Amino acid sequence: MTAQPQANTKPVLLADIGGTNARFALLQDGAVGAVSHLVVSDYPTFAEAMGAYLRDQQGGGKLAAAHLAVAGTVTNGRCEMTNSPWVIDAAELSEAFSIPSVRVINDFEAVAWSLSAIPAAKLRQLGGGDAVPGTPLFALGPGTGLGMASNVPLPQGRVVLPGEGGHATLAGVNAREDAVIGVLRRKFGHVSAERALSGSGLENLYNALVSLDGLSLPPRAAPQITKAGVEGSCKTCREAVDMFCALLGGVAGNLALILGAKGGIYVAGGIIHHMTEHLAGSAFRARFEDKGRFRDYLAAIPVYLVLEEDVAFIGLREFTEVVGAGSSHLPCDTDSRA
Repeated sequence: MTAQPQANTKPVLLADIGGTNARFALLQDGAVGAVSHLVVSDYPTFAEAMGAYLRDQQGGGKLAAAHLAVAGTVTNGRCEMTNSPWVIDAAELSEAFSIPSVRVINDFEAVAWSLSAIPAAKLRQLGGGDAVPGTPLFALGPGTGLGMASNVPLPQGRVVLPGEGGHATLAGVNAREDAVIGVLRRKFGHVSAERALSGSGLENLYNALVSLDGLSLPPRAAPQITKAGVEGSCKTCREAVDMFCALLGGVAGNLALILGAKGGIYVAGGIIHHMTEHLAGSAFRARFEDKGRFRDYLAAIPVYLVLEEDVAFIGLREFTEVVGAGSSHLPCDTDSRA
């Protein structure tokens, strides 16, 4: 079900909530205001962080609604964060702050809502032809985890479908990748795509390569691996980053085939912003298309790197325009509620 955009004189609170930072903004008259950043560890609960933000806002007027994008699984309007002690519960927040309507959605669902509204200047195309109008679009992005969601146009409106494809099994295509996945399998049992294609996943790739080659290298965090890999100052970091890009291309190609995403694959996530040029020159696109008999099918599908850092707020704005500020039902995502 798709609602028509609704005008509202009261602002709508928007939030993009991750394991490290929570970002807030107010949406009023179709425009998203300044984005404020709060550090998750500074607040014992999400309600305290939300209250601190609202107290800092001039006027302190009533809100029409709150639409919150959370890096985690949302069930019945509630998300228990995996990387922080926060629990975000729509019903509790609605009562505590006297907000008529509070909705909690997955953060990559918000990204998927943004896909048709991202400015062209904030996209970088990596191969393929033109997007086919009226066909599905798909967003994926490595960050704390590996987020995924699809945006499927309908005769009127569209439906956004969040998923947990980051936990699907990862497959290698050569002996080196198979060996790395073997190391990860001995450590984790099941090796999902997220075990390699995330911040911690990049660290897993680096550590597996160090182990396979019998090297004595210091432990490195994902930002250090990315920097040294892109600069070429560490051979193992470079191989880890190159393997990351290749595996990401393979997973993106699989998703394009599964969904028939001729509207384009959109790659977002904080990690991408730190390796944009390297990814563009990597094996990503070749691996995206390397699907045997369907190589030509994939060669036509465009891939876009999302350069917009506030993409979640674009998505939350689009979400609000579609569902309205006071609607009691979501147009999709049966695991979330008002």
